[in-house]
Amino acid sequence: MDGYYAFMLVATAFVLMMTVPALALFYGGMSRSKSVLNMMMMSFIAAAIVGILYVAVGWSMGFGGEGTFFANPFELLWLDGVTTDNYVYVMFQMTFAIITAALISGAVADRLKFSAWVVFVPLWALIVYFPMAHMVFSCTDDSLICGRIGAQDYAGGTAVHINAGVAALVLVLLLGKRIGWPKDQMRPHNLTLTMLGAGMLWLGWYGFNVGSIVFGTTFDEDPDAFLAQFYSETGRTFANTTLATFAAILGWLLIERLLHGKATSLGAASGIVAGLVAITPAAGAVDISGAVAIGAIAGAVCAWAVSLKYKLGYDDSLDVVGVHLVGGIAGTVLIGVFSTADGAGGIDGLLYGGGLGSLGDQALGVLVAIVFSGVVTAIIGLAIKFTLGLRIAAEDEVEGIDFVEHGETAYDLHSGMGGGGVGGKTGVIAAQTAPSEGAHA
Repeated sequence: MDGYYAFMLVATAFVLMMTVPALALFYGGMSRSKSVLNMMMMSFIAAAIVGILYVAVGWSMGFGGEGTFFANPFELLWLDGVTTDNYVYVMFQMTFAIITAALISGAVADRLKFSAWVVFVPLWALIVYFPMAHMVFSCTDDSLICGRIGAQDYAGGTAVHINAGVAALVLVLLLGKRIGWPKDQMRPHNLTLTMLGAGMLWLGWYGFNVGSIVFGTTFDEDPDAFLAQFYSETGRTFANTTLATFAAILGWLLIERLLHGKATSLGAASGIVAGLVAITPAAGAVDISGAVAIGAIAGAVCAWAVSLKYKLGYDDSLDVVGVHLVGGIAGTVLIGVFSTADGAGGIDGLLYGGGLGSLGDQALGVLVAIVFSGVVTAIIGLAIKFTLGLRIAAEDEVEGIDFVEHGETAYDLHSGMGGGGVGGKTGVIAAQTAPSEGAHA
């Protein structure tokens, strides 16, 4: 049992690393040079806010008892009644809440007020994420997605990726397009940071998926059964996470080469994330061949989906919708096709003779997640828009959100100018407005 506790400590640290610094680097590199600090700050502040809020009421709402949408927020207020030896499990779930909120930030790069983000994050975590986590991860008869619908979601395809992707789309629609988009080529300013961030996300994802075991018995009740499940599921989820990601890289690069004639480093990094997103809900449900199929499909579909924003006219700056929403839907629905009775859910999917039942449950779980997140996020976003305001001024957007919102610039581009100070404003702005920056162009 001591070994399992140590394993969960490592898994928790890995998932926290996924937000700070991995996601911050991944998004920061994809941003424009005049927005990179703001982009990274959105991840760091999300971690601070959601982390405190989670131990205050989030754990209680998610895991404090029964309820269709959430449990009693005050039952375990500030972890009252939770023994310290269970704190590691609280921290593990806390890291999920943190990265889910932080994922949204990539869609609103360059133009969302930092103050609006600071207000949005706790409201969204409290009203959207904590209830969704209860519906998915607290599998009582009363919980909606896992309990009543019966949809399988091993580590958060609905609660994390679809939830964040829908919220990102709502905010993008409320904010409107960046100045100059899509005419101007808003390319990533530092793909080295993005590749580094993608690699760190991949590493952290082993904590995310492999740590998400729900045991059928406790160690004290049946040590042999506990350890047998632990070894079986960690092996399955580790292998599936790895192989799905390999397949997604290949799927993304193939579509990218067919559509645009080149296989890019940004495509490889995005393929990594697309594969990880898609296998998240399915990691324990499918075998190795199913994992490879889900990864390849997700990589290809997400590579195609990111181009839809140009056709449909929504400015998702760093492709949160195309990767997390689309990848989350793909991985969650495909459980109904590729799951096996040997997996964690014990359900055969369509391909293994299980019929359409599981596929229907998975699709319904996706629909509920989309509607719930979309409606409640819209209410929060509209409330902020018509009070505090969501978007920085047009002249501030052109000048650069880093300097305007934080009084800093990421790079000392001219000798004699302090990159972290507020002096030398004109020179910094002139250097940063060259057309060489953004995401998937």
